[in-house]
Amino acid sequence: MFLIQREVPSDPSSIAYFMGCAGQGKSIAIDVHKEDVEWFIEQAAQKGVNIDYVIDTHIHADHFSGAMELAKRTGASYMLHESSTPNFPFTPLKDGHKFTAGNVGVEVFHTPGHTMDSICLLVTDFSRGPLPWFLISQHTLFVGSVGRPDLRGHERKMAGHLYDSIHSKILTLPDHIEILPGAKAGSVCGVGLSAKPSSTIGYEKANNASLKLTKEAFIEKILEELPPFPDKMDEIINANITG
Repeated sequence: MFLIQREVPSDPSSIAYFMGCAGQGKSIAIDVHKEDVEWFIEQAAQKGVNIDYVIDTHIHADHFSGAMELAKRTGASYMLHESSTPNFPFTPLKDGHKFTAGNVGVEVFHTPGHTMDSICLLVTDFSRGPLPWFLISQHTLFVGSVGRPDLRGHERKMAGHLYDSIHSKILTLPDHIEILPGAKAGSVCGVGLSAKPSSTIGYEKANNASLKLTKEAFIEKILEELPPFPDKMDEIINANITG
């Protein structure tokens, strides 16, 4: 398989993903920024693959999504979690849903907390073996931190959901599973993010201070440390909902 972590030129703290199977000509684009649509099309052409799936891991509040535009231009399926409520059609993803792009296997984890429709993607490279290799954890679990729960209100309730998603789903994965987040240091989507764009479940268990707290202490810590809202947040959310 191939995997590219794409640091967005206008905001290097934000990370998108392009992965797939060159041998079978299939690929998946994840959390595409509007400014990066052409980049994904060019990458697909260079690798000789079709873009089969375009996924937003949630309705974003920090950047204008280019996912729907990319899906329209390439004929790909545009995917969101089934709880998302945009004003346009999409392919709904359920918790536990599995699909493939050639030798690349993906399992969907519904992980509410950053938003109610947040998902993570557990990825297997079947050309190497049958077991999962890494988790695209986007804005649920960062390297050294966790996602913020307040962008759509109900922040205390959402912080509780975030704790449950991390502890009941993500941290039950084997320690060797790699973590590939959707942002790194400098992002407004969390506090204390590392500049390193990858980690492992085991390392985060041992060294991510937020993961060592009780649920109530976790909620209080997250709510005490909220960063400023993203610039133009309401405009961005509205654009991403209306397409």
